[in-house]
Amino acid sequence: MESQETTATSVVTLSESAVKEVKRLMNVQGMTEGGLRLGVKGGGCSGLSYTINFDEKIGQYDTVYDIEGIKVIVDTKSAIYLQGTQLDFQKDLMGGAFKFVNPNAQKTCGCGESFSA
Repeated sequence: MESQETTATSVVTLSESAVKEVKRLMNVQGMTEGGLRLGVKGGGCSGLSYTINFDEKIGQYDTVYDIEGIKVIVDTKSAIYLQGTQLDFQKDLMGGAFKFVNPNAQKTCGCGESFSA
């Protein structure tokens, strides 16, 4: 069964700096297929952890959103926890990092990579 691409409103948004960095990384890696997969998995010090990676496979339970020319892939389970979340990219003297800004997170840990809902 093939997944359906949708033009519906995305469950997540990307800040301008995140869009620039994702496009830069895709260009560096020579990606022409697939997109950016955002998700949530069990684990981490607060119960749930964010996942972010590039993926060329789109599964049956995935929804693909087009955000400024970037295919953003979110599976059905993760969509529940990511609703309204913004992916941001922040750069500092030590480098840079993606940051999830999630209005549904009731508690986050100090590292910012896990949360509870």
